[in-house]
Amino acid sequence: MTVQAPTGEPVLQHAPTRVQQVQRLLHAHPWLSPAVVLVVAYVTFSLLNERFAQPGAQSLLIQQTAVIAALAVGQTLIILTAGIDLSVGAIAILSMMVMAKVAVEHGVSGPLALLLGAAVGVAAGGLNGLLVTRVNLPPFIVTLGTLSVFTALTLLYTGGTSIPGTELPDLLTWTGNTFAIGEFRITMGVVLVVLLYLVVGYALGQTAWGRHVYAVGDDREAARLSGVSSRRVLLSVYLSAGLIYAIAAWVLIGRAGAASPNALTDANLASITAVVIGGTSLFGGRGALVGTLLGALIVQSFTFGLGLAGVDDHYRLLAVGALVILAVSADQWIRKARA
Repeated sequence: MTVQAPTGEPVLQHAPTRVQQVQRLLHAHPWLSPAVVLVVAYVTFSLLNERFAQPGAQSLLIQQTAVIAALAVGQTLIILTAGIDLSVGAIAILSMMVMAKVAVEHGVSGPLALLLGAAVGVAAGGLNGLLVTRVNLPPFIVTLGTLSVFTALTLLYTGGTSIPGTELPDLLTWTGNTFAIGEFRITMGVVLVVLLYLVVGYALGQTAWGRHVYAVGDDREAARLSGVSSRRVLLSVYLSAGLIYAIAAWVLIGRAGAASPNALTDANLASITAVVIGGTSLFGGRGALVGTLLGALIVQSFTFGLGLAGVDDHYRLLAVGALVILAVSADQWIRKARA
């Protein structure tokens, strides 16, 4: 095809190749590649072991995915702004233990304990946000430091002891209640995580705040010049992430049936892995929550499916690590679609 140059002379433009068309499609819809990977994984693991596709196994897989999927929502918000959060698990555990201890040791009601835990999560996220936006420290360094701070605070506060679910108010363990959908067993925690995805997904896709989050992640200086308060948007992202981590802590109490300061040992890596495999760019400005959910399901499917197939744990870690490298490599390639 030809177009007119500024001088009026015709300029020949070549039609995009099939590869370029795929590249542009994946750039416009980051969730497509993880969707394909998830379908391939389900087909493969179902062929390797027929138990994988059975309702009981799928129910367990979904329940196991819920906590990491919830944490990955907050991680997605931060990575969309070209940051990263290494204190994910530490904030969730601190929030969880505050909920549990104030309820058991101080006789606080379930709703108030839940609110106090949420307040702790928001405060922890706010501290990260203030250090990033006001002190201008890199998110990696900030959250690496607060990872140790929040972990130490949890251990000092709890003495390293767990609290069984039998001692907790019913509201705190409510997320572990199950109900049947046909042959599937779903927990209230899974329902809560689905609602979390719908609410945050709507905020990112249909509100000015969501557009500002993408703009700041894509080019912070350009966003500032266009009238977006980058600092305010970043702080709101970290505050929102802290609240989301507290919700994940509530889901964890129901899933584990207890509050333990030693839970979520791999939460940081797992949440980042889910986000990256889900198609969200580590360079910010591109990604979608539906991809994050698919990424969390992919990670858990690989762990669960390879376990059913009798594959050694080391090879399972190898498979997930290879997926991360492939996902980041694919992201680098897809980003060239804008050139």
